[in-house]
Amino acid sequence: MRFSWTGLILAPLFAPLVFCAVMGPLLTDGSVLALLIMLVPSCVVSYGTTIFLFLPSLFLLSLWRPVTAVKACLLGLVLGAVVFVPLTLMLWKGSGPDSGPPTESYRVFFLRWAADPTTALFPLSGLVTAGLYWWLATRRRDSRQLSGL
Repeated sequence: MRFSWTGLILAPLFAPLVFCAVMGPLLTDGSVLALLIMLVPSCVVSYGTTIFLFLPSLFLLSLWRPVTAVKACLLGLVLGAVVFVPLTLMLWKGSGPDSGPPTESYRVFFLRWAADPTTALFPLSGLVTAGLYWWLATRRRDSRQLSGL
C-alpha cells in the first residue's frame, strides 16, 4: 500500500474531533478552551499511534500479504486496543495519593479501567482511523487511474 500524506494528516484527526465534540459539552461547561484541553492529548495519542504503530505495521503487513480494506481496518482495531495498555500504565503510575506511587497493583488497576465502557473507544477509534486512512490513500490513487483512461 502506498503512503498518503493526506491520510496521515486527516485520518488521525477525525476520532479526536468527534470524541471532543461529543464529550466536551457533557464533561465541561462547553468552552472552547476546555475543548482544546481535551483535543490536544487526544491528538497526541491518535497521531502518535498512527505514525509509530499503524504505518510501520501496515508496511510490514504489505510486505507479507496484499493489504485490503478489511485487513487495514482489523489492524487498526487491534492496534487501538493495544494502545490502551501503555496509557493505563501511565495512568497507574500517577494513581496514588497526590499523584504519587500507586497504592494498588497494576493488574487490579487495569481490570478496573478495562471494565469501563469508554474503553471500547480505543479499538473503535483505531478502526475508524485505519478505515479513513485506507479510504484517503486509495481514493486518490484510484482517481489518478481513472483520469488516465
